Amino acid sequence: MITEIALIDVKPGSEADFEAAVAKARPLFLRAKGGKGFELHRSIEKPSRYRLLAKWETVENHTVDFRGSEDFATWRALVGPYFAAPPEVEHTETVLTA
Repeated sequence: MITEIALIDVKPGSEADFEAAVAKARPLFLRAKGGKGFELHRSIEKPSRYRLLAKWETVENHTVDFRGSEDFATWRALVGPYFAAPPEVEHTETVLTA
């Protein structure tokens, strides 16, 4: 299982609209090949900063399958207008849990 972690800064004042757009995009992630769900977290200290944590079976399910799909274009059209800067994205593997 792979976790995509996207650090997303949105334009101040657009937080509610961004959250609504992500909620609208939920089906895009849930039907994606290898998509196992996602969570959106908002920073307490920096309320215009979010972390999107998406679960994928493989890195390629995100980087090739999803990013190459029409659903990705729809995702970006929904949320892109709220970005203050391009998101920083990385992929992780769980190495230890408690």
